[in-house]
Amino acid sequence: MSASSLDFVRPPLLQATDTPEDRGLARDEVRLLVTERRRTEHRLFRDLPQLLRPGDLLVVNESATLPASLPARGPAGEFRLNLSTRYGPRIWLAEPRWSVGRPGPVPLTPSDRIEAGGVPLHPILAFPGIDRLWFFRADGDLTLAMRRSGSPIRYGYLARPHELGDYQTIFARVPGSSEMPSAGRPFTARTVRDLEARGIRTARLWLHAGVSSLEQEPGGAGTPPVYPEPFEVPSETALAIRRTRCEGGRIVAVGTTVIRALETAMRDGVVQPVRGFTSRVLGPERPFRAVDGLLTGLHDPRTSHLSLLFGFGGEGRVRASYREAIERGYLWHEFGDSHLLWAAA
Repeated sequence: MSASSLDFVRPPLLQATDTPEDRGLARDEVRLLVTERRRTEHRLFRDLPQLLRPGDLLVVNESATLPASLPARGPAGEFRLNLSTRYGPRIWLAEPRWSVGRPGPVPLTPSDRIEAGGVPLHPILAFPGIDRLWFFRADGDLTLAMRRSGSPIRYGYLARPHELGDYQTIFARVPGSSEMPSAGRPFTARTVRDLEARGIRTARLWLHAGVSSLEQEPGGAGTPPVYPEPFEVPSETALAIRRTRCEGGRIVAVGTTVIRALETAMRDGVVQPVRGFTSRVLGPERPFRAVDGLLTGLHDPRTSHLSLLFGFGGEGRVRASYREAIERGYLWHEFGDSHLLWAAA
């Protein structure tokens, strides 16, 4: 899709600049925009069990968030290095940024030597088509560096730094995401208990999310490059999905990470157990086959996430829902409100 086709106007004041807890709310008390096939509802997230049916299956991402932002310095001066995705024992894809509120690109060459969190790093090359991301070879253990001096990745719209625990979901089990799989953040023990009491089951997979979807440049066209992210759909989750289908239940993906993993795992119309990397791009040009509903956040203009929503729920329905969300003051980003979107057909 062209960049202009992913445009809409979202007032800057509708960015969530702090957590729901900072605003005096429980995690499951954020608002929930519900886009049905013919109408839109406005609920709270804690109402989710009443919006699903017994026998439905929620598929959640159990990836845990890393303290992936490291202080760094090199020939260009001091900057932040936001680790994104690990491709080997010493090879990482990362985003050099000048600061929390000032993105790159930071000028680098393969002959430069930099240090991040006390670990020497060698730039290899920029990711093709995304000059803000570079491959690096580490001469040391970046996992230890994150434990020692890392912090959660944060951007300029947040009012203050937050502890790593604020970036973890109740499902977090497998460390690896540079940015929180935020669709799962509003779930609480209360919500999970109420879902179970209604006969709504939960299955797990993991996809380690890298740095955020990068915006398309104004006037750009086509799909921006997507770097591969590691994921696993375990056999028990694939079996739970098949069983739910056979029993007439619906499959709801908790997050765009989950829907990408499941669509990648589809073989001959069936979700199969698989582990590997995915760079699957989803949107209006590619049909969705794996799920019936998507629980997600509210996504910015010009992002691949928004293209995915248009493909899954229909551009007209999503735009109409977003207009209502803006009119009613819903909040965007990882600490903002939620959206339950049912498939267009």
